[in-house]
Amino acid sequence: MTNETLTLFELNSLVRELIETQFDESYWVVGELSDVSTPAYGGHFYGELVQKDELADRIIARARITCWARTYGMLRLRFQKESGETLRKGLQVRLLVKINFHEQYGYSLNVLDIDSTFTLGDLAKRRREILLQLEKDGILHDNQELPLPRLLRRIAVVSSATAAGYGDFCNQLEQNEYGFHFDVQLFPAVMQGEQVPESIICALEAILSSPAEGEVGKGLPFDLVVIIRGGGASSDLSDFDSYELAACIAQYPLPVLTGIGHERDETVLDFVAHTRVKTPTAAAAFIIDHQAGEAALLDDLYQRITRSAEERILREKQRLERQQAVLPLLFANFFQGLWNRLVLASQRLTGNAIQRLEREPGRLLLLHQRLNSSSSHRIEREQHRLQLMKQRMDSLDPRLLLKCGYSITTCGGKIVRSIEGLVEGDVLTTSIENGEIYSKVVLCKKN
Repeated sequence: MTNETLTLFELNSLVRELIETQFDESYWVVGELSDVSTPAYGGHFYGELVQKDELADRIIARARITCWARTYGMLRLRFQKESGETLRKGLQVRLLVKINFHEQYGYSLNVLDIDSTFTLGDLAKRRREILLQLEKDGILHDNQELPLPRLLRRIAVVSSATAAGYGDFCNQLEQNEYGFHFDVQLFPAVMQGEQVPESIICALEAILSSPAEGEVGKGLPFDLVVIIRGGGASSDLSDFDSYELAACIAQYPLPVLTGIGHERDETVLDFVAHTRVKTPTAAAAFIIDHQAGEAALLDDLYQRITRSAEERILREKQRLERQQAVLPLLFANFFQGLWNRLVLASQRLTGNAIQRLEREPGRLLLLHQRLNSSSSHRIEREQHRLQLMKQRMDSLDPRLLLKCGYSITTCGGKIVRSIEGLVEGDVLTTSIENGEIYSKVVLCKKN
């Protein structure tokens, strides 16, 4: 131990000299590619090599790797030709590296060669095994088969309360251009580390036991569950590759929307969820677009119903106007018929009496005296009877009935004498002394 004080640069320079002296050879190393950055044509390749504990399923070692453009161009083409794969995250690879230490950038591995016999890594292999087990259990697509509610208003969000992605999600929902209102409730969960599966499962259970108002007939507290996570390294997404968590979401009674990675990332949850998007803002955009589509459909239905109602009202108004024009003529014809019958009856009665007198002159002589005494009475009775008949005929005049407070009800131009044939919605026309009343049948009830 020395009392000499070194600057950080001097100390790092000593470390660099030691590494260059002790580790001047190249080494074959096995690990899993994570958080890789695929360069454009002619660029350098950067990424991270990780090793996971097979029992605890957690990352126990990691190192930055670099492959310079000239070397990467040759290795990439050869690797793709021999393995059929691209250098992407999740691949277990065997690399020939040279240890490098830089005073400013620290420890890294410079890639010199790659063994093409290594292809799939533990992360990708484990993901495939989980998906195969879910498919074998028959639950892989269960959540995707749930119907998405027409209106997505009550949203349950599983995320970290301090995550920037959660804030972006809420802001985009609140500031949507359509002015839609959403009831968003956060169910906090750990979104990074070994506790991710257990924490999210607990949040999902809390959603189902929420006291929020349930869906009619189903008792479901929310319309949609959204699992979001923004930012973070791609290697951290391996925490979401859990069979227990995937099985819980696959069999969940509510549709689940996931937005837990970036454009190039995917997890097992993305394959079992009802709908997957890349980011929290994309999840908010999906919900807003869904609502906008339903709103457009409702607006179209409203327009169609309005037009149909206006056309129906116009047709009924025209029909009533036609009936109103015909009704006076019908009454006039009815009254004229009654008067003609009365005149005809009077004429026939007078004619019969004259013919009877002409045919029986002898009998008239014999009955002269009887007739003298009874004819006057008979004539009076007949006149009285005629008067009664006339009064009865006059009393049958609908205009008199209307003046006495009675009314005449018609439906479709026919007089209503019974509730038989009437149905709810029929339009009735009631004629009274000084006008007409129009009404609609609401209920028909027999006495």
